[in-house]
Amino acid sequence: MLKRSTRRQFLAAAGCAVAAPTIIPRHVLAAADQPGANDRIGLGFIGVGRRGNQLIGALPKTQEWQIVAAADLDRTRREEAAAKRKCRAHADYREMLDAGDVDAVMIATPDHWHVAPALEACQAGKDIYLEKPLSHTIREGRVLVDAVRKFGRVLQTGSQRRCMKGHRLGCEMVRNGLVGKIETVLIMNYPSPWECGLPGQPVREGLDWDKWCGPTEPVPYHDDIFIQRSNPGWISFRPWSGGEMTGTGAHGFDQIQWALDMDHTGPVEIWCEKDDFKAPVYTEPENRTRGDRLCSEGYRVRMRYANGIEIRLEPGESAAGASFVGPGGKIRIGNNTVDSNPPELVTEAAKDLKVRLPEINDHIQNWFDCIKNRQRPICDVEIGHRSAILCHLGNIARWAGRRLKWDPEKEIFPDDTEANEFLDRPRRKGFELPEV
Repeated sequence: MLKRSTRRQFLAAAGCAVAAPTIIPRHVLAAADQPGANDRIGLGFIGVGRRGNQLIGALPKTQEWQIVAAADLDRTRREEAAAKRKCRAHADYREMLDAGDVDAVMIATPDHWHVAPALEACQAGKDIYLEKPLSHTIREGRVLVDAVRKFGRVLQTGSQRRCMKGHRLGCEMVRNGLVGKIETVLIMNYPSPWECGLPGQPVREGLDWDKWCGPTEPVPYHDDIFIQRSNPGWISFRPWSGGEMTGTGAHGFDQIQWALDMDHTGPVEIWCEKDDFKAPVYTEPENRTRGDRLCSEGYRVRMRYANGIEIRLEPGESAAGASFVGPGGKIRIGNNTVDSNPPELVTEAAKDLKVRLPEINDHIQNWFDCIKNRQRPICDVEIGHRSAILCHLGNIARWAGRRLKWDPEKEIFPDDTEANEFLDRPRRKGFELPEV
């Protein structure tokens, strides 16, 4: 599976692997004022569940795009999406990638299915909007970065808070030194993923459950695995997600990286306050309170950058942003909000900041613009990868149960074979990552 010689042979013959930036979507060459149907960005959706439909609803109200295809392993979902959007339905996303009318894809699958279709989209010459977290493991994230560069694709990571006013202002305040040199960053103590022991249920009609399990070993079907945020849903289970550490944490850690101007690097040390973390096993449907409480009862993660700034995961802190503490006070970024102590710092920030961040107010529109001009978007693949690394390191700190050194350039734990086992995961036969 995932090794399609026909497409690879075509790309090689066309010289795309060497001169990928010359693959320009057909609409880029058209007039921009009133594009016709053939001049628009042809969008294909891979995954049209909860988040996929939210992305469809968030598409800019312009004439520059049209949805031409929807792929999902659930027949009901893909057929409903196709009927509503008047587009084709595909059971296999790879058929979509072979279609000539698809210029770009938006991927909103469960986390364990993020990177494989993105890699195949690179090979097929499609641009990509990939939901956060960018990857399910650190190593597969680096493979994707390399593929995007090799094939000259435009990839926007779905960290849309970089296009929200409150987040931008808060990060600008930090970068302008309104509280002095940052010493400590406080962020929510996100739960790690839990283990799944749910009993089996009949597979819902029209769902290819074996393919849904993908690279993970198949388990019996259960609604509270398949549905993202149910009781508790796949986003809380280790085989398919990094838990809220990668779910909501992808937003919070991304804000830290942006505010501290660390998009090119990461921490050099990680640890957890307690060394006996053991994820709870869910054997029947229940809410997420038990696992949340376990993490908040002492399994607080710490990270340190080379410049001495320490990230502290603490209960009660911001989930979508973070608090930045310096000798002059605190700047707290919430959910598109920013406040400070002393309070007048926010007022001062509105007057005159020397360091300004890109003022982009629509995350998907930014991706569309970059598809046309072939520039890198505000949350380019490398940025998404670096932010996802912090999420993965947060989980690894608990799983390893000891203090670890991290090399953000080589993306390894130096001289630590045991810790490096956490950098990737086994993939069952037939579901290996595609060769790029």
